[in-house]
Amino acid sequence: MKKAFTLFELLVVISIIGILIAVASISYSGAQKKSRDARRIQDMNAIQKAAEMYYSQNNYLYPGSSQLISSGLMSVMPTDPKNASPYVYSFSGLTNGASNYCLCALLENATGGNASDGNCTMASSGTYYCVRNQQ
Repeated sequence: MKKAFTLFELLVVISIIGILIAVASISYSGAQKKSRDARRIQDMNAIQKAAEMYYSQNNYLYPGSSQLISSGLMSVMPTDPKNASPYVYSFSGLTNGASNYCLCALLENATGGNASDGNCTMASSGTYYCVRNQQ
């Protein structure tokens, strides 16, 4: 008598493996989004710290993005992890000699943004993490 798997048993095992792979890929995708959002928040906070250092060292005026690099406070301006529309950093709020600024990054997850806290106003829809001048 030969011992072998039936076609039904093989289909059940293949189905279970397929379900496990689907669940794992969904979890992995969510982890990637959280990781990119953490990087965006870290980038915005780094720019804010560099701008505040420049402000205190240069007659209480905020820098343009190029002054952050030329002053040595930042080696390069960070780019969004996806770096594709709509996930692109805009440094338009940082202008040389400005008295204030507000920079925002669009987050992929619905939670974690602070733009609704009155930190900055965004005309576009979506969840944003924003930093603004502290002075």
